[in-house]
Amino acid sequence: MSPLLVFGVIAVYFALLLLISYLTSLKSDSQTFYTGNRESPWFLVAFGMVGAALSGVTFISVPGEVGNTQWNYLQFVMGNMVGYAVIGLVLIPLFYKLNLISIYEYLKTRFGQKAYLSGATIFLISQTIGASFRLFLAATVLQLAFFDAFDIPFYASVLTTMVLIWLYTYKSGIKTIVWTDTLQTIFLLLAVLITIVVIGKHLDKSTSELLAVVGESDLSSIFVWGGNSSQNFFKMFAGGIFITIAMNGLDQNVMQKNLTCRNQKDAQKNIFWFSITFFISNLLFLSLGVLLYHYAEVNGIELPKATDELFPFLALNNFGTLAGVVFLLGITAAAFSSADSALTALTTSFCIDIVNLPDRKNIDQDKTRRWIHIGFTFLVFLTIVAFNEVNDRSVVSAVFKAAGFTYGPLLGLFAFGLSNKMAVRDKFVPYICLLSPFLSFILDWNSADWFNGFQFGFEILLVNAAITYIGLLLSSKGATSA
Repeated sequence: MSPLLVFGVIAVYFALLLLISYLTSLKSDSQTFYTGNRESPWFLVAFGMVGAALSGVTFISVPGEVGNTQWNYLQFVMGNMVGYAVIGLVLIPLFYKLNLISIYEYLKTRFGQKAYLSGATIFLISQTIGASFRLFLAATVLQLAFFDAFDIPFYASVLTTMVLIWLYTYKSGIKTIVWTDTLQTIFLLLAVLITIVVIGKHLDKSTSELLAVVGESDLSSIFVWGGNSSQNFFKMFAGGIFITIAMNGLDQNVMQKNLTCRNQKDAQKNIFWFSITFFISNLLFLSLGVLLYHYAEVNGIELPKATDELFPFLALNNFGTLAGVVFLLGITAAAFSSADSALTALTTSFCIDIVNLPDRKNIDQDKTRRWIHIGFTFLVFLTIVAFNEVNDRSVVSAVFKAAGFTYGPLLGLFAFGLSNKMAVRDKFVPYICLLSPFLSFILDWNSADWFNGFQFGFEILLVNAAITYIGLLLSSKGATSA
């Protein structure tokens, strides 16, 4: 594709984001940035969250990963559905009852100041890593499609992307995100649907024939029952449940959008409808993966070594201009949706949880918040550049594997707080939250040698959370909290 065409696509897309930012920033203040003044329509939040949840990981990695693990990923998505039900029935009522801006304020009420700061710090680290992984994947494709043609280095292209994101989010934060996420979801799903239509035309197959290709392919195999496999159904399903609870229900990035709804009932409707749309979207991406491999086989195309490169390679080189344009719109939407809400959530958590900005009346609230926003923009930029130097694995595995270590203590803290009323020695909580992922990493690293070939998958999160829970139990005072 012509670099100028790529530039035009990105420019038009960014202009739309700026227009949305302008319209949503009228009469905005710090509360608008943090909560959207709790005026967001639930159906808009639900649809927009699909794009943020899919991001570049699903858009590129999931179709490519089909070649390695078939449809095994759907086992994980099935667990996600149960996790979203728990979020809607347990966590959303709790957070609305407490009228929280940052969900980690719950830890202060339940345990104390050190637990509160520990939870917020874990989120800040986890979200920085997760958002950077996701944006890295999208940035590499944009680098290939546009920036390389002008010999612009990777760090410059990433910095440009981060600056653009900051420009349309710095005024109204989450209020803008709710609307831009909707636009991004539209482009993500259109990119998949149009690509499937293009593949059908290239192969001269009808919709029913494409469905037959997917249904009859060996790559559409879903279930794995082997006990030692990391793709085992029970591991994947359980991992899907608890990673969803941890990475969505206990993640300020996701819950901040839920908390912009007008009331608890609307927020619950949002979660339930979002989860259904999310499941259908993943079916589309997995089907696309089968069709991409089928197309390559029929046309004798030599596949790239890295599975993450399959979709961009075919879209930009084999499917024609239309497919290339919609792919670029999709990956650009993925790039922006994975980073804009993350930056807003990181800024919100730091302002509320770490520096307690709303209560510091002697300083300029908006100016301070914007500087913090700039700081996190630069931090994510540095993390992406560092990741570019060391990445050597499928990003879809890297993201969720990392989450197993970084989100485990959060899951343990909330599970302990919600399951009993025991008070803990608050001063020990930071040490427990550090020890848990360290011990989990040691177990994961040596599991094959220590447990007769057994390998942990996504369920390492449960081990991590369990260690945290046990640590809190051992540090309990033997009394009930207020």
